[in-house]
Amino acid sequence: MIEILILYYSRNGATARMAQRIARGIEEVAGVGARIRTVPPVSSTCEAVSPAIPDNGPPYAQERDLKECAGLILGSPTRFGNMAAPLKYFLDHTGALWLSGALSGKPAAVFTSTASLHGGQESTLLSMMLPLLHHGMLLVGLPYTEAALNETHSGGTPYGPSHWAGSAGEKPVSETEMELCHALGRRVAELTLRLQRGAQP
Repeated sequence: MIEILILYYSRNGATARMAQRIARGIEEVAGVGARIRTVPPVSSTCEAVSPAIPDNGPPYAQERDLKECAGLILGSPTRFGNMAAPLKYFLDHTGALWLSGALSGKPAAVFTSTASLHGGQESTLLSMMLPLLHHGMLLVGLPYTEAALNETHSGGTPYGPSHWAGSAGEKPVSETEMELCHALGRRVAELTLRLQRGAQP
C-alpha cells in the first residue's frame, strides 16, 4: 500500500471537508491510501505554543510524513490571495527535505477555500504550487474532461479544486465542488500508482 499525504490547514472546516472528499477519491484506487495531516495555527504571540496533539481532527504533520508519502496534496484557505500563514510556516521549514531531494519526482496537487467568489482562489492555488516546484514535484491539475469543471457555478479551477464558502463560511461545499475534490484525489492516486509501477525493476 502506497500513501498520498493530504496536508492542509482549515480555520472554519471547509478545507477539512474538502480534504476528506479528496481522500475518498484516493482510496477508490486499489493499492493507494490517504494519510491526512494538518498544521497548527501560527500565533502573533511569540510565547504561544500549540499542544503536541490537536484536540480533534487529524494529527499535526511531521517531516517523516513528507518523506514517507508517495504523493502530496496541499490545501489551504485563501488569505489575501495567498496560502494561509500556518501552511506557509510549515513549508518554510522543509529545507532539509529540499536538500536531500526527498520530494523530487513525486506527484503533487493543491486545493483551496475562499470567502468570496473572486477572492483569490487561483492565485492561492498558484502560490501553493511554488514550493512544490522548488522541491521538484510533478504538479497535477484538473482537466476540462472533468464535467464538473464546466458545470460549476461556484468554486472549481483547472489548477485544483476550490470552494466558495461565503463571508461567514455559511455556504456548504457544493456537489460540483465535491466532485472536483473527488476527481483530484482519484487522479493523483492513479498517476502515483503508475509512476510507482514504472519505477519498479
